[in-house]
Amino acid sequence: MTPTRQALVAELGTAMQAYQRSNAELDDEVGRLLDVNPADLRCLDWLTGGRMSAGELSRATGLSSAATTSMIDRLERKGFVRRVREADDRRQVLVEMTEDGSARVWRLYGPLVEEGARLLERFTRSELENMLDLVKKMQVLAVDHRDALRGIVPSAPASPRPST
Repeated sequence: MTPTRQALVAELGTAMQAYQRSNAELDDEVGRLLDVNPADLRCLDWLTGGRMSAGELSRATGLSSAATTSMIDRLERKGFVRRVREADDRRQVLVEMTEDGSARVWRLYGPLVEEGARLLERFTRSELENMLDLVKKMQVLAVDHRDALRGIVPSAPASPRPST
């Protein structure tokens, strides 16, 4: 029997949850092997796209300015990043991955990237364009919900129900 659209959507949701958990578990292992915490690993992820200012990293990671400075200091001590002066404005300091830092991160994520590219070989250009559109929309959706949650004050844990 062919599953209904509703059943397929539910199965897709379950598969996406499993995919997100497996990515979180992978990141946990990469962080363990690199000896960095989750926020530091997220910073390294952002820096794979190129240089960023401390303020940009703070906004990207959701950390305070002080916590971002501490994070950059830790990653610099471990040889993952360096601070560089902006060529056009020497007052501006940017953070970038070192060659060694990039190589250490790629050693752990590179095989996944390469195998993932092979998984996509069977899809047509049109199918890839549709997937890309969906993933971009899902990312915007997640960011919108993250931003909405950032505006909520955490609540106290629910009190346990009295036993009867």
